[in-house]
Amino acid sequence: MDTMDFAAAFTRDPQAAPYPVRCDASAAAVFAVLAAVLALTVDDGRAPDALGWALLLAAHVPLAWRRRAPMPVLLAMVACVLPYHALDYMHLAPIPASMTALYTVASTGRPRRTLFVGLSVTSVTLTIQVFVNPHEMVELLRVSGWVIAMLVFGASIRLYRQLVAGVMERAEREAERKVAEERLRIARDLHDLLAHSITLIGVQTSVAAHVLVADPDRLDREALVKALDGITETCREARSEVRTTLDVLRATPEGPLPDLASLPDLVRTSGADLTVRTGAAKVPAAVGAAAYRIVQESLTNAVRHGAPGADLSVDVGLEKDVLTVRVTNGGSAPGGTGGSGYGILGMRERARSVGGTLSAGPRDGGGFEVAAELPLLGREVTV
Repeated sequence: MDTMDFAAAFTRDPQAAPYPVRCDASAAAVFAVLAAVLALTVDDGRAPDALGWALLLAAHVPLAWRRRAPMPVLLAMVACVLPYHALDYMHLAPIPASMTALYTVASTGRPRRTLFVGLSVTSVTLTIQVFVNPHEMVELLRVSGWVIAMLVFGASIRLYRQLVAGVMERAEREAERKVAEERLRIARDLHDLLAHSITLIGVQTSVAAHVLVADPDRLDREALVKALDGITETCREARSEVRTTLDVLRATPEGPLPDLASLPDLVRTSGADLTVRTGAAKVPAAVGAAAYRIVQESLTNAVRHGAPGADLSVDVGLEKDVLTVRVTNGGSAPGGTGGSGYGILGMRERARSVGGTLSAGPRDGGGFEVAAELPLLGREVTV
């Protein structure tokens, strides 16, 4: 058994161990052999006769069920050991088995039961010792000390196992929380990526269809080719981003993320006006990725729900240590509030993931606006 196996066996609940009766029966046989050797070789009382041997060996039989029924096993052992010591047989022989039974009770029971067992066993032991060897005070203290030490050791092991179980439970809950957060992050990434790309493909396809149907006799081949090229480019970009996302998921949580440097290409495909006022400030990767996804989703909603020819503008700037993102759709159609799906919810979660806030709603002068504030200095957020 290596160190890891020993540590696992040491911290494992003894009542949940595999094959408890078989293992404890083997241990009981070993203790019985050890007791017989001590009874034959150590001079600590009179040698056992037939009754003594019967009591000594019978005291070891209950040990086979010590983890299944700790208290009944201890009581059965006391019923055999008590007359054995009272008859002044060799006192050291049953000690290993008795200490094992005490340890099992202390390591599997509650503190109140352990205290009650300790007081009871100590009282009975001292009473027998007073009658058998009333003048040996050192022996009285030695026996009592062993009983107390074994009970304290068993109680300590029980507390240690509870501590380890608590740590493992907290670790499992933390792992489950991280898995849930990772699933939410993947869902946001896929939604942001696919919704934006599919929306653009739909718009470009509509343009191509309009060019073909509007006036077949005067077909604007240049406009048609431009629309089809736009579809091809959007598909290529979507495929590239999906591949990048999958590579990140297969590798490590830290990987290439879209940032503010990618905004011009993103905004250009939507025909929006872009203003970036960050200067040379260093924006954390997580904040830059959150800003990119918020702009992406906002533009997707604007294209999907806005009126044709709407004025779109994207403004990204710095105010102290806060990155501000503002996406304005000046011509949102009536009721076009950014969609009824998970877009706005996902944007709010994006902002919260980096300690920021996001608001989205109709403008006073018409249209729709999304505004986010993302702190550059990360702070802890309760989700």
